[in-house]
Amino acid sequence: MSARLLCEGRVVIVTGAGRGLGRAHALAYAAEGARVVVNDLGVGLDGTPGPDSPARQVADEIRAAGGEAMAHGGDIATTDGAASLIGAALETYGRLDTLVNNAGFLRDRMLVNLDEDDWDAVLRVHLKGHFLPLKHAAAHWRAETRAGRTPQARVVNTSSGAGLLGSVGQGNYSAAKAAIIGLTLVAAAEMGRYGVQVNAIAPAARTRMTEQTFAETMTAPGSGFDAMAPENVSPLVVWLGSAASAGVTGRVFETEGGRITVMEGWRPGPTADKGARWTPSEAGEATLKLLAEAEVPGAVYGSR
Repeated sequence: MSARLLCEGRVVIVTGAGRGLGRAHALAYAAEGARVVVNDLGVGLDGTPGPDSPARQVADEIRAAGGEAMAHGGDIATTDGAASLIGAALETYGRLDTLVNNAGFLRDRMLVNLDEDDWDAVLRVHLKGHFLPLKHAAAHWRAETRAGRTPQARVVNTSSGAGLLGSVGQGNYSAAKAAIIGLTLVAAAEMGRYGVQVNAIAPAARTRMTEQTFAETMTAPGSGFDAMAPENVSPLVVWLGSAASAGVTGRVFETEGGRITVMEGWRPGPTADKGARWTPSEAGEATLKLLAEAEVPGAVYGSR
């Protein structure tokens, strides 16, 4: 008897799944038996519309391999687009088990050169593009729970090392990715009562967004293990999106190549308490002593 596939019977949505990490996730979920809704607006690297339909191409690829998939080309950073995405899964497959929020693009500039439109566009696709699908999926799962059908639902959000440490020339992207971590923690706390687990990954892989920005480290090797291949990230994403990850929620994982790291986030470090109000000079002296005892923070990306 063949072993049961990890995601057999589950319905999974992957946003931004036409290329790069999203495509790798969609294919990996399908290989583990999931029925996949492949969402991609089909835009360029900077968010402008493209001429092809990558979502349809990936869905066709899954079906050609014997899996089940459908394409969705809506803009998930709009209420209507996000609602139609969740609706497409329910109307086509009758259920929704996992949401992988992955869509995004870059408009890199140093802060002094960063236009307001470029700030708004990047925050919109990354942060709003996480919030709206999450909101509509959560409403469905809440309704299921109230009807006595508590799901084993999963959400996997996509942050970045830029969101954890900052990245020179990527103030808009870093801010959005840091905010996604906060959103993940709140969603995990709020949605657990509905049978929903919410986690985030901070991946490092070769995609359209990274192969130019970090060209030297992202180049594929001529032979041997390709540590930057996006397919290396997908196994963790598939496991987090499966019922096998029961009990894992509110966590952030850094993943690159063959490495998985549980990120531990902000924790209290050295502390001083006067028991009364400090003067500015006293506060400064105390702070310098605390900093001398504290761990040195990680380097900002691009500042090394």
